[in-house]
Order: sequence, then structure tokens, then C-alpha cells
Amino acid sequence: MEIREFHWLMNIVQNLDVGLFVLDRQFRIQVWNGFMESHSGRQAATVRDRVLFELFDELDRAWFERKANQVFTLNNRAFSTWEQRPYLLRFDNYRPITGSAPFMYQNLTLVPLADFSGQVSHLGVMIYDATDEAILLGQVRASQQASAGTPD
Repeated sequence: MEIREFHWLMNIVQNLDVGLFVLDRQFRIQVWNGFMESHSGRQAATVRDRVLFELFDELDRAWFERKANQVFTLNNRAFSTWEQRPYLLRFDNYRPITGSAPFMYQNLTLVPLADFSGQVSHLGVMIYDATDEAILLGQVRASQQASAGTPD
């Protein structure tokens, strides 16, 4: 890969509308993209090499460690939706249309990252903003309950 292509790739990663961070096996942050900076209020330089659990009190450590260790051990992706767990990291909701939500609902993907020997040494975590979906589904369910309670 040419240096120019690498530069473009890094630019894309920094500007994704998806949270992306990479953890080592000790849960130290190695990569922190622009989405994460913007929504967490923490710059990459201040979180790099820090343990994730020390920075985010709301994170359910036992749950996340179990999920992450499955990825490290099985070399397989893992997923979680906002319906299973509303968020991994509690971020404010920045959506203008769904501004009534108390926080950003999140879907997650955990991806194993192998080193040159094929051993999973790091974990990529992607956070997708699912707030619009969560609010819409809540409205649909409320409408269905309201119509079920009214006679035809």
C-alpha cells in the first residue's frame, strides 16, 4: 500500500459516522476515531494507552469483558443491539429530530484483530448510532398499544 492510500484510509477512519476504537488484551485504547472524540468529549491523545474501564464508569465491565474475551478466544465477531443493551458508552443524543431521547442508543460490533502470527492481539469496537431506529420503534409500539385499547 502506498503512503498516499494509507493517508486516505486514515482520513476515512477519522471521519466515519461510526465510532471506532481498538483495544489491546489489557483493554488499553490504541485507536480512537473522530466520532469517539466528538461524542465522548475525549481526544485520542488523552485516551491512548489508557484502560477503557478507568475512563467510563457507566461501562458494565463484567459484561464487556465476557463479550470481548469471546472475541479474543474464538477469533469471531460479536454483536450487541440497543434492544439487548441500550448503549456501551453513554453519549448524549445529538440528533435534532429525535432530541427527546435521553442518550444515544447504540448497536455494537466487536471484531478480532490478529497480529502477523495470526493470534488475536487486539479488538476493534464499532459503535453505530441507533437512536432514530429506537425512537421510531418506540413510537410504533406506543401507537399499536393505543390502537389496541380503542374499539373499532
